[in-house]
Amino acid sequence: MYKEQNKNSDESTNPRICIFSQRHLQRHVSRSAEYEFEDVVCEIDNVDLLVPQPHRLFVAGQKIANRLARHFFVSLANPCIQKLHLNKKYDLFLAVCQEPSDLLSLDAVREWRHNCKKSVCWLPEVWPGELHKFQGHLKVLSKFDHVVLNCNSSVTPVQDTVKSSCHYMPPGIDTIRFSPYPKPPLRSIDVYSMGRKSMVTHHALLKMAEERKIFYIYDTFENIKTLIPRDHRILVANIAKRSRYFVANAPKINRQSETHGQSGLSYRFLEGAASGTVMIGEPRENEEFARHLNWPDAVIHVPYDAENVAEILADLDSQPQRLAEIRKNNVVQTLLRHDYVYRWRDILDIVGLEPVPALHRREERLKELADMANKDQE
Repeated sequence: MYKEQNKNSDESTNPRICIFSQRHLQRHVSRSAEYEFEDVVCEIDNVDLLVPQPHRLFVAGQKIANRLARHFFVSLANPCIQKLHLNKKYDLFLAVCQEPSDLLSLDAVREWRHNCKKSVCWLPEVWPGELHKFQGHLKVLSKFDHVVLNCNSSVTPVQDTVKSSCHYMPPGIDTIRFSPYPKPPLRSIDVYSMGRKSMVTHHALLKMAEERKIFYIYDTFENIKTLIPRDHRILVANIAKRSRYFVANAPKINRQSETHGQSGLSYRFLEGAASGTVMIGEPRENEEFARHLNWPDAVIHVPYDAENVAEILADLDSQPQRLAEIRKNNVVQTLLRHDYVYRWRDILDIVGLEPVPALHRREERLKELADMANKDQE
């Protein structure tokens, strides 16, 4: 276990929050956004970060533990993780688990229920159509007072399965990291596409790049790990805020067998908006998207398979005033609505805890940056 001291607080302040992090167990780049949330909370509250270490047999142990949970509904199976003991009292225990399989790692922590007044599990990625596969895993959730989910359509079915109180909360982002302000850099990258992509659209963009019409950045790898999640997020932010267009599609748009037609608001939309890009892609038009990205032209609809993407970009380039307005709105709206500080405030409201001064200071900084963006377009 190690403590991430809140840089904005008095060092003599005793930590009141204990966060259970997967950052040394799961190093896939897709996890970096959740670790970014943990980092922000460490900056705006008084936190001890609990970071279990994997045993050398962790990979094999994880497979065995997941099979026991899936086929025999066994939820108390430590997947070869170092045992940890909480020896202090906390107001809140927060477990950040990206998916149900992560819940099994909580067996490595002793006495967290006894030493923490309240408990919350944040489970960003769980789809209603997949719940039947994780009945053993989900038993762990009943140990928590509250469960927070990023997929609104999962709230009711999870609530029907566990004893905890379940809540919907949209994803967030470190908007200060992703914001192009206070010193907007030159947007020297024409198109940025990361993660899964349509090969039809990709080949059309690649053709433009080969003809030296655009500077196009894209991934050439898959299933990669990062040793330092923070460095990965800094890299993504620095590329994004130097990009003109940003490809953003509905979560797992090409893996419908996992989502069963359900969809939520993905990190990709927030990354593109916070960095002030013009997002192009195919979002799923649902209640979550309509509620949280409800400003004009938040995403320019471009079909997932867009052979004519060159013509679409040329048409957009002929409308510079529209593009400037889009970039301003994307930056301002995310600064004022989608920073992780607002998600943390929501969690504090759920458990009845008051914010500390560092949270208010961050909110003030977000307003300052939003004012800069608004004035820049006047």
